[in-house]
Amino acid sequence: MKTLYLDCSMGAAGDMLQAALYELLDDKEAFLKTIQNLGLEGVTVKPIPMTKCGILGTHMDVLVNGESEGEMREAHEHHHDHDHHHDHEHSHDDHNHEHTHSHDDDHSHDDYHEHSHNHECHELADHTHETHTHEHDNDDHHSHHDHDHHHEHHHHHASMKDIENIIDGLDVSDNVKANAKKVYALIAEAESHAHGVDVSEIHFHEVGTMDAIADVTINCMLLEELKPEKIVASPVNVGSGHVHCAHGIIPVPAPATAYILKGIPMYSGHIKSELCTPTGAALLKNFVDSFGEMPVMTVGKIGYGMGRKDFEQANCVRAFLGDTKEDSEMIVELSCNVDDMTPEKIGFATEEFLKSGALEAYTIPVGMKKSRPGILLSVICREDKKDTMVELIFKHTTTLGIRENVSRRYALKREIITKDTKFGNIRIKRSEGFGVTREKIEYEDLARIAREENISIEEVERLLADK
Repeated sequence: MKTLYLDCSMGAAGDMLQAALYELLDDKEAFLKTIQNLGLEGVTVKPIPMTKCGILGTHMDVLVNGESEGEMREAHEHHHDHDHHHDHEHSHDDHNHEHTHSHDDDHSHDDYHEHSHNHECHELADHTHETHTHEHDNDDHHSHHDHDHHHEHHHHHASMKDIENIIDGLDVSDNVKANAKKVYALIAEAESHAHGVDVSEIHFHEVGTMDAIADVTINCMLLEELKPEKIVASPVNVGSGHVHCAHGIIPVPAPATAYILKGIPMYSGHIKSELCTPTGAALLKNFVDSFGEMPVMTVGKIGYGMGRKDFEQANCVRAFLGDTKEDSEMIVELSCNVDDMTPEKIGFATEEFLKSGALEAYTIPVGMKKSRPGILLSVICREDKKDTMVELIFKHTTTLGIRENVSRRYALKREIITKDTKFGNIRIKRSEGFGVTREKIEYEDLARIAREENISIEEVERLLADK
């Protein structure tokens, strides 16, 4: 099985993931020509060889109207050297060129990925639509082209609908468009939760929008090009310390990043910096099948995606592409018997297990002691979810004990693809592996078309098959 393993022990950001995947390509020049013609006005991408701790890798530099992110940052720093008296809502400790800020605030202009900006007041403008240029609009993408201007002018903003329209206009496959939208939706949902507002009130800064879309889209294109059958990633190093934003000092990981990484193993290392950004977290959330140690695999290619900042550890994401045996994993089955719960409470508990990461949750009617009718509740999960599921079972059921069985699970690789039909876009679940390939249209899409056309689901399936 063709497997991709991502080493996120030094964090994850969109540009670093992009660079690591780019290094795995056979024909890099052809891919570069493709991405330069995506339809993103004024945006080009330039791979730059870069060495960290003696390791040679690639840094992906985004150019906006021919100006590189590094040049824009230098121009911004030069502006600060000559005009450091201006007044901002947020603290300038993180911009002090004499470096008098504490080590806990590692958000200087040489920060990880040239400003990790997405913590609520950066890549996504917050719902108050503040007008401070110096809020550093973008996360992985370092769009600074407004920084040479006066520090008090209004930003324009793009809604999620605007972003989706831009993605729809790109010269990429429907599958890439669908995944790019999913990644953006994860970020918008996280920002919505962080701000306590509806997703419709979340807006992206116009400045930085195009290069941000390029970053997300190119990652989706690279994965489509590489075609891994399974993606595994290490637990994510989120960094430590604090960063400044317009609203004050916030901890690492930023609230949006922490929200996206729910259910994903993460940890805080000794590096005082924001190592995982919301964009990187959203890409991992959307594409990675499982998190853990590197599986036993025969590696054919290794890619190194570099960040610009230097740490005592190599600042990079590593990508390993190789072969593993057919997909199998160890799973845990947790079961218990209950005879004093209502169907409503059992239904609610089952929903909570599935929402929290259970692979399966089901019930079987059983006869219990004293001739009482009851149910056997079974919850199947991966090993890293076992403790969470045990807590939830005790929380949401009346059981006094839980049984555990560990077994090996074999599963087909599954993905959702989008197909354009005369009834609009439909989602198809494709399953592959062990010499088998299957496709099945998602029930919700069949039901929607049946209601709209006032026909049966069987008739919808026949019409779609006839094309």
